[in-house]
Amino acid sequence: MLQQTPAVSFSGDSGTVSQRLPRERWQHRELVIWGAHGGAGTSTLATWLQPAWDMGAMRPQPNPQHPASVARGRALVVTCRSTAWSAAQATNAVAAVINQGGQVAVIAVVSDGWPEPATATSRLRLLEPQAGLVIRIPFIPGLRLADHPAAVPLPRRALRAVAQIQAACGRTFPISRPQET
Repeated sequence: MLQQTPAVSFSGDSGTVSQRLPRERWQHRELVIWGAHGGAGTSTLATWLQPAWDMGAMRPQPNPQHPASVARGRALVVTCRSTAWSAAQATNAVAAVINQGGQVAVIAVVSDGWPEPATATSRLRLLEPQAGLVIRIPFIPGLRLADHPAAVPLPRRALRAVAQIQAACGRTFPISRPQET
């Protein structure tokens, strides 16, 4: 479903004239969430960021074609874990999107509960100019026990990270927010 940004008004001698935005500047409500690898937290983020499309994990073949074409007009969030290997996979995912003429709105780095290695931090820092933002999602122990991520109340740090992703993706409409603990 499309969400059209409000019409822009111009004042002139003849009063106010409304002008609709061209079709290519419409906002799609859905976010596209794409994992740089399996187990990157794609489905969990898609649950928290509804409406969102869970595109699963990037396939191992070079230069996958799918995400950039699906994300046209939608904000694309690439997810990865906070490991050196995962940061390298995020680099490959971002490069694939950019090579297809797409843009990455956010790289969401999902914590595994351990400190982020320096190699991962520096690789992700190098990706910052190529993506809108790099946002870190804190480790949430309750997810290990839950049957579904929507059933887990989010701590403040996680709520803040989800809100940052929403803002970076240009979401200007009210959304349902996960519960806070």
